[in-house]
Amino acid sequence: MKQPSSQLIFLGTGTGVPSSARASPALLLKLQEINLLIDLGPGALRQLSRISVKITEIDYILLTHLHPDHSSDLAPFLFGTKYPPFLTDRRPFHLLAGSGFESFFERLKALYGQWIELPEGLLKVLPLPQERPCEKNFSSFSLRSAPVGHSSSSLGYRISIHDNRKSLVFSGDADYSTSLVELAKNSDLLVLECSFPEGQKVEGHLTPSLAGRIAREAGVKELILTHFYPDCQDRDLIGPCAREYSGPITLAEDFLSISI
Repeated sequence: MKQPSSQLIFLGTGTGVPSSARASPALLLKLQEINLLIDLGPGALRQLSRISVKITEIDYILLTHLHPDHSSDLAPFLFGTKYPPFLTDRRPFHLLAGSGFESFFERLKALYGQWIELPEGLLKVLPLPQERPCEKNFSSFSLRSAPVGHSSSSLGYRISIHDNRKSLVFSGDADYSTSLVELAKNSDLLVLECSFPEGQKVEGHLTPSLAGRIAREAGVKELILTHFYPDCQDRDLIGPCAREYSGPITLAEDFLSISI
C-alpha cells in the first residue's frame, strides 16, 4: 500500500503529570523524507523508538516553549546523538525555538558539558522572536511562528507544506488570543491544547469551549485537541467544543496517526 506523502503522529498527548495512558507532549510530522519533531517532553525518545524512528532521522526540532514537559528530552536527544554510529549517519539538523532559548541552551551546556556538545555544523539553532509573528522558508515547507499567550517563551507554529499546499497549526500550550486566531486562519488542521474541562479554566490554558471558539473564529477545516490533564478524564470535552465549532473534532491519543 502506498504510504501518504505527509503524516502527523501524536507521540504524547498528556502533560507533565505522569500517566500510564498519555505520554508528555511530542508530535512527529513526516513530510516525505523530512521529519519534524514538535516538542520533546519526557519519554519522547522512547515514543519515537516505538514507531521505529531513529533520532538521526529528525531534521527539525520545534520547541513551543521551555517548560519541562515540553523540552526535557532535549538533553537526552543530544546525548544520544553522540552515540558513534548515530554521528556517522547524522545529517545536519535545525532547532527552532523562541529567542529565550539561547540562554536556556547555554545553561544546559554548562550543566552537561561535553556530553551534549555536538560537532560544529551539525546543529543549527534558529531563535525566533517571541513578541511578533515571524516567517521562515525551508525546502519542503514554510513556517510561521507567533505568540500564543501561555508564557513569555511560548510560540505557536503554522507549517505550510509545499507539495500539497496543506497548512497545519500547532498551539503548544496556549490561552485564547487574537494572535493564535490569526495564526490558525483558514488552516486545514488545527492542533490545540485542551488542558482542562469546561468550568475549570486555568490562566494560560484552554478549555473545550475556548478551543472551539478559536477554531470557529479562525475558520479551520479540522480541529484536534490534545494536552489533557487528568481532570479531563471521563469528562465531556467534545460537547462544549462543538457548541462553538461545527467542524470535525478529534480527541488525540498517543500514537494517533493522521494522513495529511
